[in-house]
Amino acid sequence: MKQALSSAKMRFQVEGMDCASCATKIENAVRRMPGVIDVSVSVAGGTITVGHDGIDRDDIGNRISSLGYRVARAESDRFAGEGSKASPGPSSGDDGAAPWWRTRKGMLAVGSGIALAAAFGLGKAVPATEHWAFLVAMLIGLVPIARRAIVAASAGTPFSIEMLMSIAAVGAVIIGATEEAATVVFLFLIGELLEGVAADRARASIQGLTALVPKTARIEEDGRVRDVPADSLEIGATIQVRPGDRVPADGVVLSGESTVDEAPVTGESTPVRKGADASLFAGTVNGDGLLRVRVTTGAADNTIARVVRLVEEAQESKAPTERFIDRFSRYYTPGVAMVAALVAVAPPLLFGGDWVGWIYKGLAVLLIGCPCALVISTPAAIAASLSAGARRGLLLKGGAVLEQIGRITVACFDKTGTLTAGKPQVTDIVGFAHSEKDVLRMAAALESGSSHPLATAILSKAAAEKTRIPPGSNASAIGGKGVRAIVEGMEVFLGSPKAAAELAAVTDAQQARIAVLNDEGKTVSLLVLDDKIAGAVAMRDEPRPDAEQGLKLLSDAGIRTVMLTGDNRRTAAAIGEQLGIDVEAELLPEDKQRIVGRLQKQGFVVAKVGDGINDAPALAAADVGIAMGGGTDVALETADAAVLHGRVADVAAIIDLSKRTMTNIHQNIAVALGLKAVFLITTVVGITGLWPAILADTGATVLVTLNALRLLKPSGG
Repeated sequence: MKQALSSAKMRFQVEGMDCASCATKIENAVRRMPGVIDVSVSVAGGTITVGHDGIDRDDIGNRISSLGYRVARAESDRFAGEGSKASPGPSSGDDGAAPWWRTRKGMLAVGSGIALAAAFGLGKAVPATEHWAFLVAMLIGLVPIARRAIVAASAGTPFSIEMLMSIAAVGAVIIGATEEAATVVFLFLIGELLEGVAADRARASIQGLTALVPKTARIEEDGRVRDVPADSLEIGATIQVRPGDRVPADGVVLSGESTVDEAPVTGESTPVRKGADASLFAGTVNGDGLLRVRVTTGAADNTIARVVRLVEEAQESKAPTERFIDRFSRYYTPGVAMVAALVAVAPPLLFGGDWVGWIYKGLAVLLIGCPCALVISTPAAIAASLSAGARRGLLLKGGAVLEQIGRITVACFDKTGTLTAGKPQVTDIVGFAHSEKDVLRMAAALESGSSHPLATAILSKAAAEKTRIPPGSNASAIGGKGVRAIVEGMEVFLGSPKAAAELAAVTDAQQARIAVLNDEGKTVSLLVLDDKIAGAVAMRDEPRPDAEQGLKLLSDAGIRTVMLTGDNRRTAAAIGEQLGIDVEAELLPEDKQRIVGRLQKQGFVVAKVGDGINDAPALAAADVGIAMGGGTDVALETADAAVLHGRVADVAAIIDLSKRTMTNIHQNIAVALGLKAVFLITTVVGITGLWPAILADTGATVLVTLNALRLLKPSGG
């Protein structure tokens, strides 16, 4: 928004904001305040962000408090244009930290319940006091509800749930149903309490991530090691991570080697071996060795903080279904009030019906019409889904993205770093004049000390084969050709076939073998020993271990897969044939964008999966852009979604999560509207009354919330 660029922003943590109706009341009230430009509310995060051009934060806090909520924390002003970062995550506040019976809603529900039980006992003991006892019991619960209803009405929300509740309770007293009025108020408070408990549970799922980062870190300074607060670590600082400790910051290993459990951040169940130059995520667990680590990000920008911030922002972005339900509820609630009025008045006026009986039914219809369950049906499912995805390393930028991903019919993958590991690996060692063991040994001797990707691949292969590498001397690189040195008294050269042919004769049989390797998309280097072709080393950027399985999962789901790569056609075709994926090769970034557009014109819903850097045009053009791996700023900010761990199979997982979420939402809507329809009919025909009506609404709200929370479990849970 243009206005937001020049406005300050304040973020508030609000206790008791547990449903979409709460959010609507708060948003309407704050938006009407002078100086407020924009309001963004996250029910799942329990936060409200206010864009303004000069307003006191206490004024906003007081307005929110007047609606019956409590502001637990207000962050400092920050300017949207400065690109500053939010805190790693909201505090859960007293409501989130305290047991339910110590929260405002809990104490009010308990007090109302005790008063109702006392009224029942007193009424049995002294029947003459029964009406007044139940009236007092009702008022204990109703007065706070009515106060909130009046404030909400004056702040722009006249048809709030509290208003419907207050009208129904007062109406019930007027027609003499005082006992039922007190019971209805108590059940309403129980429903609110259960909403709060469920909302806290959903909130805790993502906020629990912040607890993964330890509070302290061991920093190296001036030759000493001391403990400091983890959030005080600066970029470039050197820290030590002992065996068994959690990593306190994102960083790069300077020295040491250890296995690291990355499951808390990426969902990867198998510990990963880390050594020098390896990247570490904050919140992961060091295994068996001491690591010295250079910090690469501040506390507010580490992997955990970015994940939490992304999910919080995503929860504020509404899906199309959620926006439709919001619009529908604006007309639904006033409509229900009109229907209730007609049920109460029309039969007595037009057909001579009993006034008390039909007013009673009208009040019951008013309670049935409370839109709590309907309004919470979609955001509850989306919030649970976003949180569940984040804990598995599946990050989505909002409900709209979550909803759209499930409609994908074509997935376009980059090759290098997406379908493949992005690092060449030795695939073949071929011995011509010498054994394969000698070829590897001599090649590794030439590449010792080099950090070139091809050299790294050869040295990794030698390490895997436990090859003893002889020392070399007089080593020198020949630009564009290869490398040479003296090893074991022999002159050794490793380089391209063309360069090797200048030093030694290449036979037809050797040429044929080289051609076969090239046709498989492999890069071939020839080893020359004393003017003879000793052997060949073939390398290729190999597919990720799960690439074939991941693509099969997509195919089984009816999704077409295509590789879009700038690599040469021969290499791309070889990888494509191995993985069973269609191939478009030798593409520039604009070519990838053009192909995405062509598929969209053919009626496909297109996902583009890439590294978030050189695929930016295609990621932006696709219906959904999915960035792969690493959790880098580019990966998280360029695309609509990100697969943090970089597993190809996780693309299928994120699509499955979307489909399960939409199924859950449809179930919730069916439950919410279905129960209302059933009780509307039974109320009009006289089978059910006031307290079953509010029980139906409370029950529906609890059912849809519990159903949504099922998404926090793994697939199939």
